[in-house]
Amino acid sequence: MSEDVIKTDAIIVGAGPVGLFAVFELGLVDIKCHLIDILDRPGGQCTELYPEKPIYDVPALTVVTGQELTDKLMEQIKPFGPTFHFNQRVETLERIDGAFRLKTDADTVFEAKVVVIAAGGGSFTPKRPPLPGIEHYEGTSVFYSVRKMEHFRGRDVLIVGGGDSALDWTLNLQPVAKSLTLLHRRSEFRAAPASVQKMLALVERGDVSFKLGQVTELHGEKGQLRSVTVKGADGATFEQPTEVMLPFFGLTMKLGPVADWGLNLEENLIPVDTAKFETSEARIFAVGDINTYPGKLKLILSGFHEAALMAQAAHKYVYPDKKLIFQYTTSSSSLQKKLGVK
Repeated sequence: MSEDVIKTDAIIVGAGPVGLFAVFELGLVDIKCHLIDILDRPGGQCTELYPEKPIYDVPALTVVTGQELTDKLMEQIKPFGPTFHFNQRVETLERIDGAFRLKTDADTVFEAKVVVIAAGGGSFTPKRPPLPGIEHYEGTSVFYSVRKMEHFRGRDVLIVGGGDSALDWTLNLQPVAKSLTLLHRRSEFRAAPASVQKMLALVERGDVSFKLGQVTELHGEKGQLRSVTVKGADGATFEQPTEVMLPFFGLTMKLGPVADWGLNLEENLIPVDTAKFETSEARIFAVGDINTYPGKLKLILSGFHEAALMAQAAHKYVYPDKKLIFQYTTSSSSLQKKLGVK
């Protein structure tokens, strides 16, 4: 029995914000897409790690949450009818005549003329604190991300860490938590200075408690925390009562099978040509946090720019005999019709 193969113009690996915007830019030049993502929904890190966290640097949007941005991008790409394949990871990539054959861990097989890697930092997992028995509390009273802030309303919350995530969620959860304590091993932070100043102002008003130290033990029954033991900066230990602990120790990024595709790599990132955002392999592009080049900024808006240039370059592979005449969406009646603009 022959293997069923899904044929399309482009495969986008990763359905985060940059992957979603790549659908739009490719759609403008008549390139049809299928997207593959290891998560169970679109949005990537925006929806998996901080769906309710405010984002301030998306043009024309004063503030937007990760989930809201994803929803807006999904609405924007609707006219181009992309097909999503969730809960799947691309395992193999094979070069065939003028195209690629990809196979996922769910045995779904694709053939595409171009491949766009928009996988963020690759597959990511939160760094777990080295605490005995922490796995028994995970998902019940120990969380590595905030899906819904309402889940923490009226609860005693302990946030552990000193980076952007720890400070951001200290500021965002303080209004809903019954009490909020920030614990860090030192008084210096690796977060945005403005966030640090806002947190210190909350501490001064008594709205947030800040303590120096490291968690050494967890206490509770049936997955529900009652308290944690903290080793303070002076070496003495004390008990910190809490119902919920949010440890933000960063993420472990793994490039995964992409590392075996024969691409040039630089510290687990993919170098690209900034004129086209093409990798060392023709027809394979990389946009967003997965790529690297001189002056690279890991910002969503940078990924949007990269997707626009990528789409222009991809057109020559999908339509080798058709010259691309780029038109502004504000002046092209055919594009306006495609986008449903009246």
